[in-house]
Amino acid sequence: MTTVSPTPDTTPVAPTITAHISAAQTPPPSMRLRELAFGAACAAAVRAAARLGVADALGQTPASASELALVVDAEPVPLRRLLRALCCYGIFSETADGKFSHTEMSRLLREDDPNSLKYISLWCTEPWTWEVWPRLDDAVRAGTTVFPETFGKGFFEYLHQDAGESAQVFNRAMTTSSVQSAQDVADLLDLTGVSSVADIGGGQGHVLASLLEKHPSVHGTLLDLPGVVARADARLRDGGRLSDRVRIVPGDCREDIPFEVDLYIIKNILEWDDESTRRTLDNVVAAARPGARVVIIENLVDDTPSMRFTTAMDLLLLLNVGGAKHTRESLVGRMSDAGLRVGEIHPVNAYLHAFECVVP
Repeated sequence: MTTVSPTPDTTPVAPTITAHISAAQTPPPSMRLRELAFGAACAAAVRAAARLGVADALGQTPASASELALVVDAEPVPLRRLLRALCCYGIFSETADGKFSHTEMSRLLREDDPNSLKYISLWCTEPWTWEVWPRLDDAVRAGTTVFPETFGKGFFEYLHQDAGESAQVFNRAMTTSSVQSAQDVADLLDLTGVSSVADIGGGQGHVLASLLEKHPSVHGTLLDLPGVVARADARLRDGGRLSDRVRIVPGDCREDIPFEVDLYIIKNILEWDDESTRRTLDNVVAAARPGARVVIIENLVDDTPSMRFTTAMDLLLLLNVGGAKHTRESLVGRMSDAGLRVGEIHPVNAYLHAFECVVP
């Protein structure tokens, strides 16, 4: 997208909005609760900015709402109102002369930022989310998903049959998240003595590719559903630079894991339901030789610096598929029930933890 070039701004100048509220200006509890009750407005503003491409349009120098409006095909006065609201959360900042500039967070809405959260922001605010969030009390009462009752079918069935654009956003968001965390995982894991590694339910194999690039003597296996591995990372597919050290296995880890390796990695797939978790862990233990390592990587809803994020994901899982994020205790319990011997637990980044286990 073309970025703006500075021109005189004819939009009426509003008072400057500061990007950050100092501790002395922290609102009282009554106002804070009002702000939280209006939280949907913040989410909607982030979504609108992402869909309009405002962050992509804004370059290195501050620009006016009128300048940005020309690029994103919007009306300048409502765009100023949108930007003013986002500035309150540190997403963009407003200069003394009424122009807008980037902040660390607003840059994350750019599509070309290496750490972009544009598609993750869109995924969290897709149209179906606004249908299920108001029914959270029903889900809490029933203890299960409200999605089939709301849409007449299960979540993934609805996504792929009735919401093609949302499915594409989901795929891009999951790819973005996997790519961004893959290097963190590769940097954390010590593969001393490991000659073979498998990524179980590993999606397109970004974690596996990062590990193989860092450890040129290691061979890898990617296991996931046929439609998923068909879109595997280009580095792993035939002709890719890592393909001679990779086997891609279409399959369902809940049904069977048909190979032995030194190290099994299970990342962010033990959250759909208890039965799927049990079957997956049982299959790993059944497939592995004694002494094999199993590293399970998950978001936690306790003991993490990102609890507002992980607890929100936990509630959304309850709504859409009836799943749940884990506490440290609940995840260790499920590993132990499967017969794994749980060892050290390490933070991967601000929102992921890695559980080191061994097959007895």
